[in-house]
Amino acid sequence: MIIAIDGPAGSGKSTVARMLAKRLGFWYLDTGAMYRALTWKAMQMGVKLEDENALCSLMDETTIEFQGKDENLRVFVDGHNVTKEIRLPSITNNIHYISNKPGVRQRMVKLQQKLAAEGNTVAEGRDMGTVVFPNAERKFFLDADIEERAKRRYAEFKPSHKEVFYADVIKDIETRDRRDTTRNNSPLVKGRDAIYINTTKLTIDEVFNMMLKEIESVGHT
Repeated sequence: MIIAIDGPAGSGKSTVARMLAKRLGFWYLDTGAMYRALTWKAMQMGVKLEDENALCSLMDETTIEFQGKDENLRVFVDGHNVTKEIRLPSITNNIHYISNKPGVRQRMVKLQQKLAAEGNTVAEGRDMGTVVFPNAERKFFLDADIEERAKRRYAEFKPSHKEVFYADVIKDIETRDRRDTTRNNSPLVKGRDAIYINTTKLTIDEVFNMMLKEIESVGHT
């Protein structure tokens, strides 16, 4: 069984995806981490982020793996643990170069489908229900007002980034939203068969319970 969760940054999809995977005993697939991992390697190797051919070649010779489960999930690139490195602002600011390349996305989709074929999966990202897993048993699209999403991200970043400012966070989210929704290849959109949940005024537990109820309705818990 595959549960596909899409939505913009700060909508709560990562947190609830981990919670559902843990509750259901499913594999958690963080597809955003995969693009971050390739971005990290490209920057480490000095590959030009605008060069699609070079990025595709890099992807072909790169091994991206996950170890652990739920909140203990770790990301490895060619055997190197990059779980912390891929969350640095430098990666966040450059990931759009990677995610916008059709050739890279095609390779990522194949890898994501291969990983999900290993067992029941909760997959979260930007195009899970529309492109990667169009036949997923349950599809969700999480959203929230941009101010609320910025508040969440600011609270997340503040403890480890003393110089972070709310105005910068909301500007960054606006930029990412624009890039994600307007790119030609696999844009962020709500699929017609996805269940829409606005999380602005909901607690994460309320969102979790709403989604779990929908999943239970297909009889796979």
